[in-house]
Amino acid sequence: MLWNSRKPAANQTGIMAFIGEGSEIEGKYTFTGTGTVLLNGKFHGEITTTDVLVIGEKAVANATIRAGSVVIWGEVVGNVQASDRVELKGEARVFGNIEAPVVVLDDGVLFEGQCRMAAMRPEEEAQDPSVIPLHR
Repeated sequence: MLWNSRKPAANQTGIMAFIGEGSEIEGKYTFTGTGTVLLNGKFHGEITTTDVLVIGEKAVANATIRAGSVVIWGEVVGNVQASDRVELKGEARVFGNIEAPVVVLDDGVLFEGQCRMAAMRPEEEAQDPSVIPLHR
């Protein structure tokens, strides 16, 4: 099973969209109200959502990611920001910074970057409208 989180995100409703292993996408991908999206192909660009994004075991994402929750099993090169949580599972590889109130790293993951687990200050959020607030 690709996503075996012990504490799934509150808005998790099952996988609603799947981007398969043979797919290669470049650009900006935005989704809202979809539930969980599973990316198992190659992606280059920017992903923005308030929902759940799962980066599958076969996925390679060269992307800036802003999401409600992110579960990573594959490879991400780029910064990851989540309003709820980020989980690095299995043999995940992340080369970039992570920012979320909750960050979970399993044994066997590779993480090279900085991790920030504090909520953004309100003045930072006000200056950057693309930022998903890290507090509720």
